[in-house]
Amino acid sequence: MLFFFGCIALLIAGYFIYGKFVDRVFAPDANRVTPAIAMQDGIDYMPMPKWKLIFIQVLDIAGIGPIFGPILGALYGPAAMLWIVIGCIFGGAVHDYFSGMLSVRNNGASIPEVVGEHLGMSARQIMRLFSFVLLMLVGVVFVLSPAKLLNGLTGINTGILVAAIFGYYFLATILPIDKIIGRIYPLLGALLLTMTVALVVALLFSGHPILPNLDFMTNVHPGDKPIWPLLFITLSCGAISGFHSTQSPLMARCMTDERQGRSVFYGAMIIEGIIGLIWCAVGLSFYDSPEAMSAVIAAGSPSAVVAEVSRSLLGSVGGALAIAAVIVLPITSGDTAFRSTRLIVAETFKVKQDAGFKRLMIAVPLFVMGYVISTQNFSTIWRYFGFSNQCLSAMVLWTAAAYLAQRDKLHWIASIPATFMTAVCVTFICNAKIGFGLSYDVAVVAGIIGALAVFGAFMFKYARSGKPAVESA
Repeated sequence: MLFFFGCIALLIAGYFIYGKFVDRVFAPDANRVTPAIAMQDGIDYMPMPKWKLIFIQVLDIAGIGPIFGPILGALYGPAAMLWIVIGCIFGGAVHDYFSGMLSVRNNGASIPEVVGEHLGMSARQIMRLFSFVLLMLVGVVFVLSPAKLLNGLTGINTGILVAAIFGYYFLATILPIDKIIGRIYPLLGALLLTMTVALVVALLFSGHPILPNLDFMTNVHPGDKPIWPLLFITLSCGAISGFHSTQSPLMARCMTDERQGRSVFYGAMIIEGIIGLIWCAVGLSFYDSPEAMSAVIAAGSPSAVVAEVSRSLLGSVGGALAIAAVIVLPITSGDTAFRSTRLIVAETFKVKQDAGFKRLMIAVPLFVMGYVISTQNFSTIWRYFGFSNQCLSAMVLWTAAAYLAQRDKLHWIASIPATFMTAVCVTFICNAKIGFGLSYDVAVVAGIIGALAVFGAFMFKYARSGKPAVESA
């Protein structure tokens, strides 16, 4: 129990100590006019109060990641909790902060344009394609998962639920951001936080031993899957997730002061880390063994764990509310995934989004593609999403490192986690069946060499001159 609360305390301390340090390195400027003021259009660019920005950002970035990821991560044992704490403070929150603040400094641009601004046109084109594919996968995954949870809660046919969720996503994609997202997200965020706290309290008084196994050296995964690199691919949103960088520009377009960045971007990731930590602890405490939890997952995906745990700990009514709170997460990320995709396509082809028919011109084909993708195998979609997601996180961290190095600032806060995530991604794709299928030992060596090579190239190009660059507008 002390270990669990210690982990939460570290995450909170990370916000106040390391988050403040990162913010100081970036140096937000209160005198800069933000895109929300300079480019206000009543659709995507509009001022919002900071408390709304925080709630919306939490729901935008969360999805099913801080629930399903930690549940699957718990199969590896308590090492998953350490990764949530360390990854969130030094990786995920830094990643989210820079993806948001660099968007603010680039007129609210989407992440491909931000990356291109600092890494060049080739990187911009790669990121445009990469972000488009990733967001389409996210949008589809975040249709299927809440539909399955709602089916278990209501008994309504899954196909009907999928159609209803797609319909909601379409409206949230094309309407002004304050019409749906700005109005209901704060309420949904309050529900999520309330039920998450209720789940912790119920677990503490349930009679289940809290974290009975604290053996960090033993991999207890029932399938004997290696912690490196699979834990760092599987457990993404609770620690670090490239998807977040596609969402941060949505709030970068609504901030009225750069000094809000630490609360909105770094702080929202810490909140997500706490949610992920709670669900990981639930997985490690509620079930007698990883094999028992694995059996439930195999029978019905991690959503079956969510349903069983929620109903057992909180009863039928409380369990239904807790499940509803979990359902909120993918739905409130799926809609913004499609919204972000619309904006990326619009920026790529320079299509202004002030007129409704121009938004429809992009949104309709997107949703047709989304429906086609949704008919494919869920587990296959998720495997490709996990790898693509972490590749994006590495790319954004390298962008942040380049930004800092170009200005003779402390790039290590971004370049070290970028190197780590590069090693994760290279090792995974070299070893995975969906990749090159190399032996594990060869893949590990390739991952280390690949990460060091990228780090060396970064140091040669960006960090050797020590000359500050001119700040972008």
